[in-house]
Amino acid sequence: MVLAYAATLSSTLSFQKSVPLNSQRSGTSFGSSFLFSRENGSVVPSLVVCHAKKKLSFMEQILDYIEGGPKLRKWYGAPDILEKDGTAIEDDEDDYPEDEVRDAVLVTDGDSETGQMVILSLIVKKARVKTLVKDKRVALEAFGSYVESMAGDTSDKRFLKKALRGVRTIICPNEGFLSSVGSLQGVQHVIVLSQLSVYGGKSGFQSMMKSNAKKLAEQDESVLKTSGIPYTIIRTGALLDAPGGKRGFTFDEGCAARGSISKEDAAFVCVAALDCVPQTGFIFEVANGDNKVSDWKECLATLMEETSQKLQ
Repeated sequence: MVLAYAATLSSTLSFQKSVPLNSQRSGTSFGSSFLFSRENGSVVPSLVVCHAKKKLSFMEQILDYIEGGPKLRKWYGAPDILEKDGTAIEDDEDDYPEDEVRDAVLVTDGDSETGQMVILSLIVKKARVKTLVKDKRVALEAFGSYVESMAGDTSDKRFLKKALRGVRTIICPNEGFLSSVGSLQGVQHVIVLSQLSVYGGKSGFQSMMKSNAKKLAEQDESVLKTSGIPYTIIRTGALLDAPGGKRGFTFDEGCAARGSISKEDAAFVCVAALDCVPQTGFIFEVANGDNKVSDWKECLATLMEETSQKLQ
């Protein structure tokens, strides 16, 4: 089943000779209807009708998906995610051979708001997704078979090796992961969403509050630059809880320290960076602005070329 953003549904589907069975989560303005048609005297499900009364925020879509996931799996007859005693089913070590093709994207801090936005963007992109979470059971109930959720101590070499199996690219939506792990052997690209420019612009009490986050961000970038792994560091403006896709972007030098960007747009840029892997390292700034981007691969390739020329 391919997920689509509920906000893109602009009209109500219609189907003749069908009987709608409405279902709507309280507190949202998004409803869905299962339509049933008659075939040979029997009533059978034909399609799902979605009524988009208004555009939902990205977090409302996440809540709809988290709450609807288990119901949809039961509707389609998918097996339960959890054992009857409520414990998560552990993966078998033999399921991950050492020579497995590396085609997965690992999202660190999958419990975070930005991490969940990155995960949902990857699902829509039909990518194979793995994520590190604190509560595996909650993640399994939320994302089901779309995502391979893993919980454990990343300083444990055995757990880290298992987490990195099959992983081609790592996306870090928050600071602290890279400076706490050892070898990332086999990983071919690391994408970091960095708030270092924002932290550097803080002063007084705000500077004290963000001092630890700034330290972790600096350590992450330092580790990454000496790792030998191709990396992309996306230095964004201040992250805002605002709907994405409403504004354009700016990539001007200094925009990250002065500007802001919605968390949705920041997550989208992280996923867009998957298609533009640098030879060594690539660092750029981004904030919401007036420039509309129609081709992200071309846009990032141009930015990469301009950055390379400045370094020469």
